[in-house]
Amino acid sequence: MATTRTAKAHWEGSLLEGAGQVALESSGVGTFDVSWASRANEANGKTSPEELIAAAHSACFSMALSHALAQGGNAPESLDTSADVTFQPGEGITGIVLSVNGKVPGLTADQFAEFAEDAKKNCPVSQALAATPITLDVTFTA
Repeated sequence: MATTRTAKAHWEGSLLEGAGQVALESSGVGTFDVSWASRANEANGKTSPEELIAAAHSACFSMALSHALAQGGNAPESLDTSADVTFQPGEGITGIVLSVNGKVPGLTADQFAEFAEDAKKNCPVSQALAATPITLDVTFTA
């Protein structure tokens, strides 16, 4: 069964002087302030489309990796994933770096890296962002 999740944005003013909010409608967990300055300079307590993409990507990758590991017979004790989404004004999103540290009993570091690479290629968010260069940094705790 397909699911649909919804977020809504409200913006007032011009790009450079204006500001807005994005609301996570489906979950209702929050409404967050956004502005051009928070996107192109320092966050200053506001979010950006790139931070929201990073949140989605790190969560999706972790889910995909956890699932693949469990199907392979080695459910992870823990996975800690970060996603760094780089935005260059005038160019757009220029790259994403996924960094994962996994604690998975029964695997070698090389085996874990293979699972992580597969998850990077196959998680739905990675696939949706396929036009953007995505790199992967892997660390492993036995």
